[in-house]
Amino acid sequence: MEHWIAEIVSQLPIIVLFIIILFTLATLSKGADMLVDEAVTLSVRWGIPKVVIGATIVSLGTTLPEATVSVAAAIGGNPDIAMGNAIGSVVCDSSLIIGIASMIRPLPVHRETTDRQSWLQLGSGLLLVLVALPYSHLSDLFKIEGRIPQWIGFFFIALLITYLYLSFKRAKSGTLDTMDIEKETSEQDSAAMPYVIVKLVIGLALIIVSSKALLPTVEETAVRIGIPQSIIAATLVAFGTSLPELITAIQASRKGHGELAVGNVIGADILNILFVIGVASAVTPQGLVVPTYFYWFHIPFMLLILIVFKLFLTLGRPLIGRREGGVMFLLYLAYTVLGYILI
Repeated sequence: MEHWIAEIVSQLPIIVLFIIILFTLATLSKGADMLVDEAVTLSVRWGIPKVVIGATIVSLGTTLPEATVSVAAAIGGNPDIAMGNAIGSVVCDSSLIIGIASMIRPLPVHRETTDRQSWLQLGSGLLLVLVALPYSHLSDLFKIEGRIPQWIGFFFIALLITYLYLSFKRAKSGTLDTMDIEKETSEQDSAAMPYVIVKLVIGLALIIVSSKALLPTVEETAVRIGIPQSIIAATLVAFGTSLPELITAIQASRKGHGELAVGNVIGADILNILFVIGVASAVTPQGLVVPTYFYWFHIPFMLLILIVFKLFLTLGRPLIGRREGGVMFLLYLAYTVLGYILI
């Protein structure tokens, strides 16, 4: 789809490109509005905390771009793209997206629920490291590429199904602490459940399709006005597939549903590992190759950001404020700049 869009936008006048950018930004915002509103409605209707809704239903939808890109890359023989897309998205979600969302408005943290989900987030990252290591050549860790075998991919998919099932089961067995706070959603709650689900799906579709159209258009516009390709690669392409999570988190933060933004990021990280890498590994009989530079750059940075994010969720105030958001944002800048210099 991206190649088809790129071919079309390359032939359009620059004024039309600016119009397309404005239109896709508007549809992205509208889609995120619908997604956040209906996710909150589901949270209230089902008695499930917003952080769990964000970590499951919303994250499944917003990680679809990463899944499609990584699976296509794995099948096409580009494992570094498949791995880089998944790990880069984890880094982007937990640093850039949380950083921007929390600087717009501090994100409240429901400790009991978030603590459980964030341990799964960190555990998924550690599990990825364990299965990616080349155990027969650990002494040459930075010289020999690793490989995630196909059976690990199916194992990750099984873990994903288990995670989704247990998240809903555990959430339903508890009570929604914020039920009384959500009185303002009473008008939405009166809508029929099929209507709520349809609007949720439409919101997701608007976000994903608009993201697919926006990125090639912005890239073409940047080239036309003289921005170097290297700068484009280090910015737009680096977090392109995370745009759905970014827009959703910003809108959730603006509308006062910070728990949904935090849940979406936590769930997206878990799904980027179990869903994206799992499926990408499962569709390749030879397994997913892990290039050597992942061991000395991408994986250590991913673990650092996950650990810092976990500390912010566990220690101090029951929210991620602008100070914590600034730290996460700086970590993303360091990752981007160092990646551009070192790799």
